[in-house]
Amino acid sequence: MQIPQHTMTQGLIFSIEEFAINDGPGIRKTVFLKGCPLRCAWCHNPEGLFGGPQIMHGRDGDELCGRFVRSTELAASLLKDSDFYTMSNGGVTFTGGEPTMQSDFLIEVLEMLKGKVHTALETSGFCPEPVFRRIVGLTDFVLFDIKAVNPEVHKRYTGVDNALILKNLDNLIRSGKPFVVRIPLIPGVNDSLEAMEQVHELIMDAPGLQRVEILRYHKTAGAKYPKVDMEYNPPFDTDAEPQIHNIFENSIVL
Repeated sequence: MQIPQHTMTQGLIFSIEEFAINDGPGIRKTVFLKGCPLRCAWCHNPEGLFGGPQIMHGRDGDELCGRFVRSTELAASLLKDSDFYTMSNGGVTFTGGEPTMQSDFLIEVLEMLKGKVHTALETSGFCPEPVFRRIVGLTDFVLFDIKAVNPEVHKRYTGVDNALILKNLDNLIRSGKPFVVRIPLIPGVNDSLEAMEQVHELIMDAPGLQRVEILRYHKTAGAKYPKVDMEYNPPFDTDAEPQIHNIFENSIVL
């Protein structure tokens, strides 16, 4: 399939995962974009936080994490497998980092894929509202991460206020776009019944909500940090088992 060559915005990606089954409907290819405005204390992809290439230390030596790719190049590569993903009711998912940080690049790729392959976006929702609405309008499916509804808790454990995130959650609900809510369940942070009830109140009448995915905290989250010269020292008990209050009608605990 021919892709117009006049669009040449570059983006920075750090991984492409084949045959993903937990990043949206069906079997998918997941594209990880580099850079994130949040600093979640439990982040398990520290190599996706910074918006530039960086050295990553491995058992077989150092390697560069992050490569620049043109929007036309990425779209053409993704479309090569479009028939397979259509047959498996799958598609392509963009995640990160926070993919909306590279909004111009992401929008160009989505425009080239629209109507040709099913697309999904995994996002924290921390994005200017007009940009968020534009990206959601080009995307077939959204996975929306909710870390905490309480603004003080959110600020303490992610580094940013959640007012914009909640506005974009409302924008998503109003759009009618099919979506999944993802809740990373962190012990002593957002695993209380009250925290779950706050999320439930926000989304219970959303027409596009497909389900809620509650993601258990993994103790291995800090394994990658030394590889990118970072220290993993979260301000919560990593050995504690999170409480599970599954109060949502259509939900799954992963």
